[in-house]
Amino acid sequence: MSRPAKPGGERTSHRSVTGEGLASAGFVRADSEQARPLQPRRVDKPWGYEVIWAHTDLYVGKLLFVKAGEALSLQFHEEKDETLHLLDGELEMEVGPGLDALRPITLEAGGSIRIRPGTLHRITAVTDCRILEASTTELDDVVRVQDRYGRAPGSADE
Repeated sequence: MSRPAKPGGERTSHRSVTGEGLASAGFVRADSEQARPLQPRRVDKPWGYEVIWAHTDLYVGKLLFVKAGEALSLQFHEEKDETLHLLDGELEMEVGPGLDALRPITLEAGGSIRIRPGTLHRITAVTDCRILEASTTELDDVVRVQDRYGRAPGSADE
């Protein structure tokens, strides 16, 4: 049986690795001290809450719960690169390179969007929403331009 081709025509390679091969490849046994359940961290927000379920040196995984009618800040990140995936609900986004160039986007359950550093964006929940976020590790890299909850210094919404 042939293996599926990768883009570019290469064949995928599957091999079995056991014992010393696993350790040398960086894997740890499930019963080792290094493999243990993690405790997700809940962070309450004025728009709902987020659960940080993965936080490593390389990436962060979050689950955001946004209540219907609530909105995150109009914000951008200087370094943080994130991808959002809407698990359920419906949300409206404003996305663009600046205040005068924001465009509306509707995201429905099953939809995803990547937000690159420097992109101005805001999420407003039409219905209760659950959003998966995968991002780089810069959790404090949030520059708020406007915020209905008074968290943006000098914001008209303050």
